[in-house]
Amino acid sequence: MTTVLIVEDDADVIDLLERYLVGEGYAVVAVNDGASTLAAVAAHEPDLVLLDIVLGEEDGREILREMRFISDVPTIFLTGRGLESERIAGLKLGADDYIVKPFSLGELAARITSVLRRAGSSTLDRSISAPTMRFGDLSINETTYEVSLHGEIVELTSKEFSLLAFLAASPRQVFTRQQLLEHVWSSSNEWQNEATVTEHVRRLRAKLEADPERPRYITTVRGVGYRFEPGEHHRTEV
Repeated sequence: MTTVLIVEDDADVIDLLERYLVGEGYAVVAVNDGASTLAAVAAHEPDLVLLDIVLGEEDGREILREMRFISDVPTIFLTGRGLESERIAGLKLGADDYIVKPFSLGELAARITSVLRRAGSSTLDRSISAPTMRFGDLSINETTYEVSLHGEIVELTSKEFSLLAFLAASPRQVFTRQQLLEHVWSSSNEWQNEATVTEHVRRLRAKLEADPERPRYITTVRGVGYRFEPGEHHRTEV
């Protein structure tokens, strides 16, 4: 069952959305602040997030920034702000769509369906054309979005996988954090903090490296950025 996380501080709106979405066949989780949002994303791994921009004294855009450190779940902003500049800013932050209040429940359902379809199609399109890369005991399969090390599957988030696959596609080439934001996140440091890249590299090392403090695969080039080290193994494709 597809799970939708509602992030909203108006109890009446939560009740309305929850009853409607459950009736449409979705599983629903509802929270009302930033800390609860991050906890719910980690615990429930929702398929989509409906995120109100104004949550009391909290800014939903900042919550989205924090959420992007741990998840790439499709996100739709809900807001009473209809200015084009604000919509563009929201999308550049990493939101997948933007709905201005008041909106009809039918429109909301259509937007949810569209965002979920786009997210699924993007993964499918990539998987059809992308090969499998192997570097000795490390296998990166862009068809199945799986990574294995020493024959064991390594569980990665979609963005962790995308970052690893991008770096591995150009062994020994150095990429700045800014370049990685542009190529992997389709963003820039104007909209997303470069610390996002640093955190994802840290998590990848924790999952791939025997000694994360002395990385074998993803190394740091001081003052520049990161590169993928194939070691003595050349890249092979299947």
